[in-house]
Amino acid sequence: MGSVTKAFTNTVVLQLVAEHRIGLDTPARRYVPQVLPEAYNRVTVRHLLDHTSGLPKPAPTPGPADGPGWQLKSVTPEDFLRDSFVAATDAPPAPGSEQQYNGLNSFVLGLIVEKVTSHSFTSELQRRIIRPLHLRHTSLPAAADPTIPSPHAEVYVDGQDVTEQSPYPWAEGSMISTAADLDRFITALFRGSLLPPTQQKLVFEVPNVKSAADNTNCVGQAACYSIGGLLRYQLPSGEYAWGKTGSRPGWDNGFFATRDLRHRVVYSLNPTGTGNDLPYIKAIVNAALAD
Repeated sequence: MGSVTKAFTNTVVLQLVAEHRIGLDTPARRYVPQVLPEAYNRVTVRHLLDHTSGLPKPAPTPGPADGPGWQLKSVTPEDFLRDSFVAATDAPPAPGSEQQYNGLNSFVLGLIVEKVTSHSFTSELQRRIIRPLHLRHTSLPAAADPTIPSPHAEVYVDGQDVTEQSPYPWAEGSMISTAADLDRFITALFRGSLLPPTQQKLVFEVPNVKSAADNTNCVGQAACYSIGGLLRYQLPSGEYAWGKTGSRPGWDNGFFATRDLRHRVVYSLNPTGTGNDLPYIKAIVNAALAD
């Protein structure tokens, strides 16, 4: 699923906000002081959820240049965050001043979930979303488990079969699912079955800030990601659709739906890695959600 995982992660966090176990506007360092450097002591949970935290660019991730077996290389969430902060050279922008889509936010959110619940993020995901919705083909693999249940597509990068990959992206991008399970999830999420009314409103709340220059999925200069982890996308008709894209090497997946669920789509592409996939995703979404 790649970054489609973020919609699940944000939902778990918002459930804990509803239970008053996480404060939406509480500094994130209060929960995980060992993870976030002091330079980010003004970053709140809200900033992590809506990508206005100003966290640095992620550290380099395994790729073909790392040699044979690169797709199975792994790194822990804590080490990945540490490496990213060590490599940061620019002063962070003021939290809440602009939206810069960043997977580091989800790693921190996953660690916050573990801190406040004293359970693994995986177990909270299963207890709160996967089991209640009967998502029988959805999972977050263990760190050392690269397998994907059959049947599944086979994907390649530079001619190499990379279908099975390390699930190190964890709360940011490692979940496995099917089209049917994702359709069930977005239906429940949009209908308010997973969150109380106050938090349900946040699922579709986009901060009124500018979008960073390299936010490739946002059109124009306005932010487009919501507190719920969804991407707001304007259809050719002018109506807004909501969803989430996700990718891993060889995989390109996502879901989108109109707010009233009148139209919805779940897609999975196997890109070659030699071009821009976004035009194809837009074409699929535009066609599927048109009246």
